[in-house]
Amino acid sequence: MLLISCPNCGPRDETEFHYGGQAHVPYPENPAELTDREWAEYLFYRDNTKGAFAERWQHSTGCRQWFNTLRDTVTYDIQAVYPMGQPRPDRENAAKENATAGTTAPTVIPASPEGTLK
Repeated sequence: MLLISCPNCGPRDETEFHYGGQAHVPYPENPAELTDREWAEYLFYRDNTKGAFAERWQHSTGCRQWFNTLRDTVTYDIQAVYPMGQPRPDRENAAKENATAGTTAPTVIPASPEGTLK
């Protein structure tokens, strides 16, 4: 089981969450001009990266809030947890923060007042 640290509720079992796909996927600039093939590629085709991967998660049985994680797809280690709307943290900095804290727990980057959902 994967232990996910919700920024609002703390560490919880993965069964309380729903996966929302890859984070930071830019919306097309002119969606009306896309062909069906281009829409399909935008919606369904993603790189299957090995290593650090930014993902969206929702705490569906808890606070119901969305947040992002930086997770290693090889080891399943969650390296960082950060609010929606914030840029992806640097993988090396997240690993260094965990190492200096003496833990393998994910780094939770607090939301700024501008980044919180209302």
